[in-house]
Amino acid sequence: MTTTFNAAIAQIRTGHLMVRDAREWDALAMDLTSAYHGKDDELIEQLRPPFVQSWRTVTTYVLRDTFDAAGITVTAPEHPWGIATLTANGSSCEPLLCEVEDTEDGRAEAAVYGGLRLLTFEETMTAYTTCLSRLMQS
Repeated sequence: MTTTFNAAIAQIRTGHLMVRDAREWDALAMDLTSAYHGKDDELIEQLRPPFVQSWRTVTTYVLRDTFDAAGITVTAPEHPWGIATLTANGSSCEPLLCEVEDTEDGRAEAAVYGGLRLLTFEETMTAYTTCLSRLMQS
């Protein structure tokens, strides 16, 4: 199982780096974060869909065989900043592209204007690793 887990993590990283290098991912996240902080709705609408969709497309399509081999089902995310819902062994998790706080009803919410902080590429990979680790342990 450890070999499958390590292979999946390596392939997730490689799959996303085929689309953009880490600096490009980080620059997009920084530009989008700045747009939120500046309340620039036009720029947000221009940057957010391709940024989020790139992460989701790689996970859903490019990495399909990787997740299938690890016994992980990939479905659409529930959170607006979620990459995908990953399910294995009856457990699910959702790697996110931003920092979130749990609200009173247990939902993870991202602050928006003035508070949104998108994760760097490395932080996103760490979130992915944490999510997959929880799935593999269940």
